[in-house]
Order: sequence, then C-alpha cells, then structure tokens
Amino acid sequence: MAVKSKSSVPGVDRRSKVAAVALVAMLSMAGAVAAEGWPRQVDATYRITFNGFDIGKFGFRASIDGNSYAAEGDARLSALLGAFKWQGASRSSGVVADLSAQPKGYTFDYAGVGKSGSIKMGFREGNVAQVSVVPQKPAEPGTIAVQASHLAGVLDPLSAVLALSRTTGANPCGRRIPVFDGKQRFDLVLTYARQQRVAEVRPSGQPGVAYVCNVRYVPISGFRMSDETRHMAETSGIEVALRPVPSAGIFIPYQITVPTKAGTATMTSEQVNIVTRREQIAMTH
Repeated sequence: MAVKSKSSVPGVDRRSKVAAVALVAMLSMAGAVAAEGWPRQVDATYRITFNGFDIGKFGFRASIDGNSYAAEGDARLSALLGAFKWQGASRSSGVVADLSAQPKGYTFDYAGVGKSGSIKMGFREGNVAQVSVVPQKPAEPGTIAVQASHLAGVLDPLSAVLALSRTTGANPCGRRIPVFDGKQRFDLVLTYARQQRVAEVRPSGQPGVAYVCNVRYVPISGFRMSDETRHMAETSGIEVALRPVPSAGIFIPYQITVPTKAGTATMTSEQVNIVTRREQIAMTH
C-alpha cells in the first residue's frame, strides 16, 4: 500500500542521546494490557534516570471502551541543571481484539532545546496509510529509505505497548513486535533472561517478582548506520522487567534499562493503578 507523506522520507530533528533513549524506552515499553479480557483503564507513572541521575518523568494512560482503545504517553525531561529540557506527548487510538491491537491514528508532538515538531500517522486495515512530519527535513546521506512494504502490519509505539503486554502464557517474553514511529521502521525482539524481585512501598497482594526479557533492537529502514545506531543494534544489555498482576490477569513494565554509548538510561515504575471490570488495583514501587 502506498504511503502518502509530506516528506519524501519521514523524519524528525535529531535529539540529544538522552532524549532519544528515553523516548525509545517510554514509547516502546510503557503500559499494560489484560491477558484475560482488556482492562478498563491503566494509569502509570515512571521515573527516568540517566547514569543514576534523575532526569524526568513519564506518564502513561490507556482506556478501553468496548473494542475501542485510546492511549496517551507524556514525558518531561530535564538535565544539566535545567540547561537541557525536552517534553513529548503521544496519542494513539484504534480497536482491540482478543490478542491484538489495530491502530487507526497516532500523533506525537515534541519540544525542547529550541526545536519542536510533530508526527501524525493514519492506518488502514493494519497498514500505515499516511504520514505527516513537521518540520520536513531531507534524509541524511546513507539513510535506508522506508518502503511501503515495510509498513504492512506494523504498530505505532503506543499500540506496540498493547501488543507487547498481551499474552496468554505465563512468560511474557518470546515476542517480536514490528514498530514504525513515523521515522524508523524497526522490530523489538524479546527473549527470556531471568526473574527479578520487585520492591513495593506498600504490599499490593500481587507477586513480588518480574520476568526480565532481553530486548534486541532490529533496525529495518528509516535509519542511518551511525555509531549510536550500531551500538543499539549490537548491544545485549537492553532489558524490560515485566511484572505479573494475576488479580487483573496482566503484565506491567516494572523497569526498563537501555545502555547507550553515553551511559545507561533507566525507567522505573513508581505508581500503577489498574481498573478492571471487577476491581481496582494500586501498586506503589
């Protein structure tokens, strides 16, 4: 299916490594989905650190009404005593089935360090049908062009959250998630690594253990093989710890770790509130 775009190759302004890593982490991993019936609502707050220093917060919300869903992600980052500031807001909507999410629309707006922009995508029958990127920017030399064939059966970052967390098995790893963020087409490949204890401020009654999955970033198109991209593709240190919540039949991301050439970015759950059709569950980490 042809892709209609206001730019020949979808793209956004280059952001700092800290913002880029935090963005990939927050958009690609944050969220939760029911394993047996979709929850009515999930609200989560995460703390973002870089090399051990707090640099910001990320908030996530997903609401499901019938077979329709709406997801929101909001991030605010600040570093270097406030000299670097960045904020981004993403929105996605679509329909859900038993084991999948099918997006209809996605938007992402960002601003920071004197730069701002937006991405808008429309979907039709599971494929990207339209992409609009502002401001328009020519592709850098060496960028692998995005082909229409790359955009069949893909998910936007927030819809990928729903697909990532949806599972009928006890182990949430063992997944390959196809993602297009408006610029890059990539896969996230998860494999089981180990189990990890979960710390809580107040007991929630849920198991205090999480499944840690290794995440391999597989770039497909819309990227230039820079040192940072090569490092992300070759590293084995990207991990996501998914915590089971049997009372709601779901998994939630507890912690995400992304090593970069400049240091390690980590996103850790602080508060998660889940509303199912039977109960409300609150977890404070």
